[in-house]
Amino acid sequence: MMRAMPFKFSLLKPVLLKSVSLSLFSASLLSMSSAQAAGPSLKDLIDDEVVAKIKEFIDTDVVRMSIENQNAKYEGLDQAGIDSLDTQWRTEHNLEKKPLISATLSNPLSAYLTRIQARNYGLYTSVFVMDNNGLNVGQSDISSDYWQGDEAKFKNTYPISAKAVFIDEPEWNDDLKIWVAQVNMSVAQANGGESIGAATIDVNLTELKRLKDNNAPL
Repeated sequence: MMRAMPFKFSLLKPVLLKSVSLSLFSASLLSMSSAQAAGPSLKDLIDDEVVAKIKEFIDTDVVRMSIENQNAKYEGLDQAGIDSLDTQWRTEHNLEKKPLISATLSNPLSAYLTRIQARNYGLYTSVFVMDNNGLNVGQSDISSDYWQGDEAKFKNTYPISAKAVFIDEPEWNDDLKIWVAQVNMSVAQANGGESIGAATIDVNLTELKRLKDNNAPL
């Protein structure tokens, strides 16, 4: 009987270890789910300093000139024309030749926004600028659609005032495993006059919190 004890223990040990591992894994998932459910506090993260920093690179000549040029190009464009451009953009996603997408992503404004995104080391996951119709003028990466005019990012900025700022609710990006919030703002004429378009900046709240916790410069 005494010789049988090690044999019984060797059978139980893997079962016990597996049970403990599963318990720890479940606890880890529960902790992660709780953190995601809670979400970050926008008022503690996206403050006046963050908005001012964003305005610095949006309130520039390359942004304004690009918007004004496209506003002139599409002056008088009706909803049918807008829908046609948006459909073309969506269709081009699945085509080898992408004239509208390629022209937008390779223009000077898109090159500028891509540099802004790269220089901030992950703080911004996407930056794009819209004209007075809500059509994309320039962007740091490809988007699913070309027209944003029916979305809150545009409706709560450009038509409201030249100084409008709209910060949307945080969302969990499961691919990147980070919290993201969109900071949206109107873009005004150089003399501080009327609104000519809008901009949307996807802010990595996870990275922003890390910077703030370490008192690092933005």
